[in-house]
Amino acid sequence: MAEVTPNDVLNNIYQALIANPTIVNKVGNRIKYYEYPETADVTNPYIIIDPLDAPIPSVAGDNVWLVEEQIIQIDVWTKSRADKLLLGSLIREIMQSINYAQIGSGVDEYDSDVKIYRDGRRYLASHHKKGEL
Repeated sequence: MAEVTPNDVLNNIYQALIANPTIVNKVGNRIKYYEYPETADVTNPYIIIDPLDAPIPSVAGDNVWLVEEQIIQIDVWTKSRADKLLLGSLIREIMQSINYAQIGSGVDEYDSDVKIYRDGRRYLASHHKKGEL
């Protein structure tokens, strides 16, 4: 696994995902930040890591912010319902293993016009500010 950077939430999630051989086998290099695929390009599964807001200070001590939180959405786009279920479940397990909690509602949809499944789940990423604690 590559080096984990304390304040680089997106890279930390990416590194955790590519450490899973099943995800790498199914998705290959189609794990992206911010970039949603064109529907015509989804011949193989994609995973999109998308921050929904900027980091927000959440815990302070001695008038210094110690912890930041950020909501991240991770989407799986695929033509296969089985892959959607498998990848969504694996991602949830990985996110839990790196202490990111699934929160709120997500997206579970099928677009019959283009025949693509989408599973989108939201996670709360909390991390200590670099150099603190």
